[in-house]
Amino acid sequence: MLEASPEKSVDSDAVDVLIEVVRCFGSMLQDSEVRALQKSVMDILEDARTGSVVKKRAVVAMSVLALYFSDNLLSAFVSQLIESFRNPHLTLVKRRLFITIVGSMTRSIPQRFGPYLKTMAPFILSAVSQDELSDQLEHAAEDGEPDPQTDEVREAALIALEGCLASCSSEMRAYTEESINSALLFLRYDPNFADDDREEDDDGTSADDDDDDNADDGFDGDEDFEEEGGFSDDDDISWKVRRCAAKVLYTLISTRGSGDLLDDGTLYARVAPVLVARFKEREENVRLEILATMSSLVRKTGEGIMALSPTAIDESYGPLIDAPQSRKRRRGGSDASMFDTQASISLSMGLTSPLAPPIPPSGPRASLSELTPAILRSTSRLLKGSSVATKQASISLLEDIVRVQHGGLAEYLNQIVDPVVDAITSTGVHHGVSASSGTAGGVASATGNSLRIQALALVAAIAETHPTSVLQPYLAKLVPAVVLAAKDKFYRISSEALVVVEQLVKVLTPPRSTVAATQQQDFLEQFYDAVIDRVSANDADLEVRQRGIHALGVLLARTSGPEGSKLITSAKRSSALDVLYERLKNEITRIAAVRAVDAVAALAVSEDEFTPSWVRKVALELGAQLRKANRALRSASLAALKNLVVSAAGRASLDEKTVKELVDLLSPLLTLDDLHLLGPTLVVLASLVSGNAKRVINEDVTSSLCSLVLAPLGGAVLDALLILVKTIGEEGVGKPLMQGLLKDVGVNGDPAVVGKVIGTLVVCGGPTVGVRLEDFESELQTAQDDQRKCLALSVLGEAGLRMGASSPLEPDVFLAHFKSKSDQVPLAAAVALGRAGAGDVQEYLPVILTSMGASDSPQYLLLHSIKEILQHAGVSKIALGPYSKRIWDELLGVAQAEDNKAVGAECIGRLAIVEPKTYLPLLQSFLRDERAVIRGMVIQAIRYTLADTDDSYDDVLKPILVDMLTVMLNDADLENRRLAMTTLNSAAHNKRELILPHLGQLLPLVMKESNVKPDLVREVQMGPFKHKVDDGLEVRKSAYETLYALMETAFARINVLEFYDRVIAGLGDEHDIRVLCNLMLTKLITLDPEETARRLDAIGERFRTILSFKPKENAVKQEIEKAEEASKGVLRVSMQLNNSFPGAGGAASAGQNQTWRSYWEWVRKDFGAQLKGMEDEGYVKEG
Repeated sequence: MLEASPEKSVDSDAVDVLIEVVRCFGSMLQDSEVRALQKSVMDILEDARTGSVVKKRAVVAMSVLALYFSDNLLSAFVSQLIESFRNPHLTLVKRRLFITIVGSMTRSIPQRFGPYLKTMAPFILSAVSQDELSDQLEHAAEDGEPDPQTDEVREAALIALEGCLASCSSEMRAYTEESINSALLFLRYDPNFADDDREEDDDGTSADDDDDDNADDGFDGDEDFEEEGGFSDDDDISWKVRRCAAKVLYTLISTRGSGDLLDDGTLYARVAPVLVARFKEREENVRLEILATMSSLVRKTGEGIMALSPTAIDESYGPLIDAPQSRKRRRGGSDASMFDTQASISLSMGLTSPLAPPIPPSGPRASLSELTPAILRSTSRLLKGSSVATKQASISLLEDIVRVQHGGLAEYLNQIVDPVVDAITSTGVHHGVSASSGTAGGVASATGNSLRIQALALVAAIAETHPTSVLQPYLAKLVPAVVLAAKDKFYRISSEALVVVEQLVKVLTPPRSTVAATQQQDFLEQFYDAVIDRVSANDADLEVRQRGIHALGVLLARTSGPEGSKLITSAKRSSALDVLYERLKNEITRIAAVRAVDAVAALAVSEDEFTPSWVRKVALELGAQLRKANRALRSASLAALKNLVVSAAGRASLDEKTVKELVDLLSPLLTLDDLHLLGPTLVVLASLVSGNAKRVINEDVTSSLCSLVLAPLGGAVLDALLILVKTIGEEGVGKPLMQGLLKDVGVNGDPAVVGKVIGTLVVCGGPTVGVRLEDFESELQTAQDDQRKCLALSVLGEAGLRMGASSPLEPDVFLAHFKSKSDQVPLAAAVALGRAGAGDVQEYLPVILTSMGASDSPQYLLLHSIKEILQHAGVSKIALGPYSKRIWDELLGVAQAEDNKAVGAECIGRLAIVEPKTYLPLLQSFLRDERAVIRGMVIQAIRYTLADTDDSYDDVLKPILVDMLTVMLNDADLENRRLAMTTLNSAAHNKRELILPHLGQLLPLVMKESNVKPDLVREVQMGPFKHKVDDGLEVRKSAYETLYALMETAFARINVLEFYDRVIAGLGDEHDIRVLCNLMLTKLITLDPEETARRLDAIGERFRTILSFKPKENAVKQEIEKAEEASKGVLRVSMQLNNSFPGAGGAASAGQNQTWRSYWEWVRKDFGAQLKGMEDEGYVKEG
């Protein structure tokens, strides 16, 4: 079948049969059979009679067959290719063929073929070199006509080069310079178009801007040019070369844009100006690729600097219950923080006029800022053209710039507003040119509607990031266009327009806009009418109604207060609130209405903004939603109810009946079933207790609170519970709760939690609770069992903290129990001493420090006391005064003992938090101490300082953090390096903005520790057996945990090629590391699907090795369980990869991912039962 006869060449069906045979039975082929098939395919390719279709299929066959090449056969095949390339009589047709084969092999077997690129890459690059182009142009001048086959060779070479850069990026690093030169050279390659690039300025723009501006740059002049030139575009294939060159640059940016090429300025210094200059490209397919490549570079610039997300508008209006508090509030847990909703919504509601972050003096963002004027000049000309696809791509690029720079178009709005408004108001539907690759993604099938949507997205981004003063001159043009789009029948346009309405409402309302001009009111009335129309229309799409409700909530919230009320009449406000209530009762629009009410309630400032009847019925409706099965609805409803009840406007409107019904609706949430809802529920009840204590605190609530105290609560939930208990005590209704705590809880709960609750109630309730502080002192002296003593100590400690200097308790009350023989009482006494000492530092701290200096002192316990004092000093900013130096000296001496290391390090860290200017430089100096134990203690101390600190601390930490981390990670002691990894892990989560600019300095140190170091592996004799011990395993685990943390917090600034190398290497490491790498892979599917798809073959090889492992017959149970767990983990990840990249495992994958396809077919055959069981258990989501 594969042998050509003298009469005719091989039929394509025969090649297709070969491909299927190899795919299905390739692993069964003998080496001799593979050799024979390879020779037959090569003969087909070299046969001059073979048609182009058959040759393409033969190249696919060769790439499929390459999976089963032995090392010797692959080496011989590469040698054959090299000889062919060096043949002086090599024709252009065969040269193109061999280059195509090389490109196909890099995609098919990148791991095996990559090492050969050192020899093969120069042959590809020579085809697209400046020297060869010059020679070709000279010959063309002599012959009078260029050879079209030359451009075909260049096209093939650029396609192969793109494949090499994508699949074998590490091996191609040595050819980065040549690759960029070739891509830039042929991006400008247009031999059939007379254009002198020398007339361009350095910024990539034409020197004759006036002519370009006056012309209708719709590229309609090509026909005249063709007629005058005497040739047809059908004869000109140079555009294919330029398009492939743009794809090469796109791939370079995709694979190297998160690392060296972006950071060292190469992409902006060399690539970006040429891209901008080529915006004038006459062929639309090429132009779209160039615009997409530039957009990719801009997006890469913005990654890692928290650029605005296109979906931020949707996410920002989620339930305010989910909004994280600032570090300071999270750390403090104060009463005020629980009720402070303004801080939670200031960002999402746009309360302050946006300010663009300062442009750094150097780096990618500075380069983008310098290039922005040239980009704007070029895109403004493109926006005047007639091509829908080009205009959409240009607008998309502008949106990327706005989001990355958080503005940046203030000086150029006059150039783009008119074209953008025209795009929004255009009603005709024109089909644009379809781009042929994923690089042009969003404009692959541009239409009039998609252009309008993109233009609206740009306006939303501009409104979100630019001050009102900048936008004011253009509102008269923008507002009518947006209102018209909001009423459009196409739901996607209407929905996107409503997002713009929301952003423009923020622009027009206080505090961003302080001018209540007539024109402002007119604009808001137009928006009001459009939004009400969309919200009230039952025939409107659900997404449109939800976005409309969203916008209506923002409009009402932003027009609250004395300034905002001038912008909208009270009648319209009342009518809009009624609409929200009606939508609140509608099951379909309920959750959107809940969030709108949430925003309106959060920003309400006066009691007359709501009618009492509206507040009551909305509060009860929100309370009724708390019993629904939809958890998102319950969460949003509770958040809205919290803001409504906490606000003065809402709380004043609640009558006794409504309060009682609300308490009945909230009571079922006073359980441990959902801690996420429990905290806000307690806050709502605390607000209701004020002024309604007897109606709120009933027998059911008291019983529920006692049940909660039995659990080991902590964090925000415990803080909310203490707020409620404090309010109950202050309102004088704490006696039933105290009786319940003493009778039903007592020693049955965690003494630390129960003690805090009882201590708070005793202090805040005073004589109304029926119990005195002296009763617990007496209990401490007379109790026989340890639990009662611990509870009494905890109560006294909490009481001492809350009473402060007025506390009658002496330090000896707690110190007397340090010598108890119990395991629990001494530690409880130490913690209680610290909490009481935090309330009265002047009284307690000297006693503690004096006791610590004694030779026989219980240092470990006293460290716990100091830790409590320092923890509260950091929160409440208690001045330690002259004691801080003494504390420091004592801690340095005591914390070196083995038992005291951990708690001593935490104390040192907390002292540094209290006085960072004094002690952070000292910690930095101790990192270079000769004693490893001191360095280790300091490393742990620094780790404790990274969480729960505020901006004032960060200001001191910022200049020295990276230097400290670098010193830590280079520590000579193995254990200290492990601690340094945990410190960097903490910094990645808590101080991301401080380490992100220096990640290039820190990440290589982590990467180095993730490698297996043979010098740390030793053999240990265990009886008759030898066992290998890897002393570097724990450090390596910490390194992978740190890589995982950086992947989650700073992935955009990581060199993804090196990162993926370590992940794949980790798949062959110890069990714990393999589990972590499997988890990383599931994240990488979403974070970088392109690179994941490229690495499928390598992943498949590692997975096959793991699944093929069989424990020995005499293996212990633990080894068998580990092997089973490893197999299950691999199968789960394999299913996720197959679902995410279904084409890779099917026949459509052509020459790519053949190893993965073979692996997946093997898994389905040998592990089908396990896969089916996992699907039934819901391990993997389909599709």
